[in-house]
Amino acid sequence: MTSQVYYRKWRPSSFSELAGQEHVSTTLRQSVRLGRISHSYLFCGPRGCGKTTTARIIAKAANCLDLQDGDPCNACAVCQSINDGRFMDIIELDAASNRGIDEIRDIRDKVNFAPVQGRRKVYIIDEAHMLTDAASNAFLKTLEEPPEHVIFVLCTTEAHRILPTIISRCQRLDFRRIPSETVFGRLTEIADAEGVAVEPAAMRLIARYASGSLRDAENLLEQLVVSCPDGVTGPQVEQLLGMGSDEAALELVKYLLLGNTTASLSAVNRAAWEGSDLRQLHRQTSDLLRGFMHLQWGSEDAVDLPEHVRAQLKELVGKQPPWRIVHALKVWGAVNMRYDAPSTLPLELAVVEICEESAAPATPQEAPPPPPPAPARRGREPQPPRSAPGPRGPRPDPPPPRARPA
Repeated sequence: MTSQVYYRKWRPSSFSELAGQEHVSTTLRQSVRLGRISHSYLFCGPRGCGKTTTARIIAKAANCLDLQDGDPCNACAVCQSINDGRFMDIIELDAASNRGIDEIRDIRDKVNFAPVQGRRKVYIIDEAHMLTDAASNAFLKTLEEPPEHVIFVLCTTEAHRILPTIISRCQRLDFRRIPSETVFGRLTEIADAEGVAVEPAAMRLIARYASGSLRDAENLLEQLVVSCPDGVTGPQVEQLLGMGSDEAALELVKYLLLGNTTASLSAVNRAAWEGSDLRQLHRQTSDLLRGFMHLQWGSEDAVDLPEHVRAQLKELVGKQPPWRIVHALKVWGAVNMRYDAPSTLPLELAVVEICEESAAPATPQEAPPPPPPAPARRGREPQPPRSAPGPRGPRPDPPPPRARPA
């Protein structure tokens, strides 16, 4: 029997099993319970948060023969056929490879055909933002007034790229990143069901690394289980991901906040010599600086860090001026490790900029000296400026004429 990867094997099969999307599952379950399923949905959200899975659950609930309080029963012939991938009335399209107007015309021509196995025919269009403008415009009338037996579900990670005329014809539901605590709980359930040994610290490290994507977390868990059959530990997760230990990143953060340029540069190069992925070091340091900022201003609930790391950061709280942490976050966050990951130079430049500007005392600006007098021009002596002529008075009388001699 062919084995399935974890994210397909443990895909949720009902609304109650959706993790971290209660606002979506509650709305959709109530619409199924009341028999008011919309003819078109638009699911928006980051990758790995359950958009396509929810679309399949809607298709299953719309055709289930024995609904259980808005959830599909997963026991009738229709539900089992959908779970096995044999149901002919669910058509999944990848808009990244079927993005032209010809594919939309094909849908428009076939949409009027009656369902073959179930009551409703469901079109799931993944990566809907990849449709061309011509294809989207050709799709408008069909999306606005489809036949009664048709449901359209559009899934996208970039809703801003979809035409507003498409969005206005759909019922939009926004999916959120799954909290790391919810991902941790789901991974624990999978590990228990698979009978594998995974340390809680390793599980939390995987959950934090996934950044809200349950699919990424399940893929990483399976990779670790295959490579570590005797049990998964925290150091094995760090080694697989190319991450340095929390202590290395924490040491670097302390040196940055203290303005110790020499020790900070040594910490960066030591991590590179030990084979750590510098992108992971950059990410870990950013997370620690962000956590310190929240601790500095009393927002401890927003900090998702291990307890021992949080305790060491708290020791620095109040000892650093607020502007220093803000400056460090801005400079460190502006580092681009996308194209020059093997080089330590971007991190070293950021270290020097953070530490040197933090250590340089602010000197008061002095008034500039007056400019020197201009040299006198050679030649004639400068004449004093003439005063403005005053108002003219009355002219004096002319002298009397002289008498001629006799």
